[in-house]
Order: sequence, then C-alpha cells, then structure tokens
Amino acid sequence: MEGDTYSGLGNIAQMDGKILQSFQKSFVQVQNILDQNRLLINEINQNHESKIPDNLSRNVGLIRELNNNIRRVVDLYSDLSTSFTKSMDNSSEGDSTVGGVKSAGQKRHRLG
Repeated sequence: MEGDTYSGLGNIAQMDGKILQSFQKSFVQVQNILDQNRLLINEINQNHESKIPDNLSRNVGLIRELNNNIRRVVDLYSDLSTSFTKSMDNSSEGDSTVGGVKSAGQKRHRLG
C-alpha cells in the first residue's frame, strides 16, 4: 500500500516537471523573439533617422517582420495560457486523496 503512495507522488512530480519544462521552453522562445524585436526596432529607428530612401524602404520589410514576431508572441502566450489552464484542471481532477496523501492540486471555485 505504501509503495502505491510513493509511485503516485512520483507520477505527480514527473507530470509537474514536464509541465514546467514546457512552460520554460515557451518562455525562452518568447524572450528570444522579444530580443529580436528589440534589434529590429533599433534598426527601424536608425533607418528612420537616416532619412535615406533605401533605408526607409527597408523599414517596410522590417516592420512586417516585427508585426509577425508580435503575432508569434501572442500565439505563444495564448498556448501557454491554454496549457496552464489544462494543467490546473488536470491537477484539480487529481485532488482526491490517493493512498492517504492528497495531491498538490487545488480545486478552483468560480464565483457568480
């Protein structure tokens, strides 16, 4: 009976580890895109200040790239939000007592 308790806890910890790894990967992707956006914005500003026609024309493509990057960040945050909600729901489902040990999840209660 005690072995069941520890294996259950191990499964919870393994699941939490996978979720955290997934979140960390997404946050690293977001940070990389934001770093790239900073560089794009700097280049756009320099091109704008130069008032050189070729540089100003180049800004059109740079601004498109910036907009696409922003869309990617929004999508990543949306995916993160969905994943987080699912993990919280799964955690809540496992909220029952297993082998005398309650899981770490907390049930959410909606108001209204």
